[in-house]
Amino acid sequence: MAEGTSIMEYSGTHQAFRKQWAKTDGEMCRHSMSFHLHNTLRKEFFVSYLHLLEQIPIVKLYAVTCEYIKGEKQFYYRAHQFYQDVPASEEGMMGDFVELSEVDLEGSRQFLKQFVGGPGKAGTRRALDCGCGIGRVSKGVLFPLFETMEMCDMMEEFLLHAHEEYLGDDADRVESYYCYNLKDFMPLPKRYDVIWIQWVACHLTDKDLMEFLMRCKASLRPNGVIVIKDNMARQGCKLDPADSSIIRHLDIMKGIIEKAGLEVLDVQKQEGFPEIMVPIWMIAMR
Repeated sequence: MAEGTSIMEYSGTHQAFRKQWAKTDGEMCRHSMSFHLHNTLRKEFFVSYLHLLEQIPIVKLYAVTCEYIKGEKQFYYRAHQFYQDVPASEEGMMGDFVELSEVDLEGSRQFLKQFVGGPGKAGTRRALDCGCGIGRVSKGVLFPLFETMEMCDMMEEFLLHAHEEYLGDDADRVESYYCYNLKDFMPLPKRYDVIWIQWVACHLTDKDLMEFLMRCKASLRPNGVIVIKDNMARQGCKLDPADSSIIRHLDIMKGIIEKAGLEVLDVQKQEGFPEIMVPIWMIAMR
């Protein structure tokens, strides 16, 4: 990018992407991502986005971040296709890093305990595990704290494995299983003490994530808490076309949380993972 180039010139990439999308065959866009679109995303759109990030406060960048994908069917379709090939096991849930599972769970337990139990803290009646998979976090973090659980995941195979095998006797304490993508999930109002959202916010566009967090806010009981635990980019946004996910910089995530009308209570980095891996952060909010 030439030094001194105006912001308006980069809007051309924005418009070119829209025009290319409109001209591309509708069926192909819904069910695949062409190499051309992939290259446009990686080489043009996100490069322009990172430039804009340096020039404009994040509050003005909302419409130019990954929300630009706008929930197009191909974005969610590719994620669903990816998880159809993921085994319903701890290895599948951890992406072949199963040896780090206990490190992850212990970090979550230590972070969550500061917000649950006692005056002014969340109660222990009911928690909701979003993007629960087979229930790894429910079993290792949430069941020891809460009387009952509800679990949501878009993959029916994962929920069945959780209920029939993985959770064992704890399955009797699950009040409901919801087979939904979070963009379509409508949690009941004033129902949960804690809503846990791990490694799934990256599968929602900015707009869908903001709207889901707004629904979560309305579903909290008094002093309830929402926790997002996810990979966070070291800068800007990074698209992974393999599983159709977008990781965001921590500040971008905080901006979405603020737009959802939530207050950040604490932020903590997950320790004990190799430095070569993408950083994982936990954010508590209400």
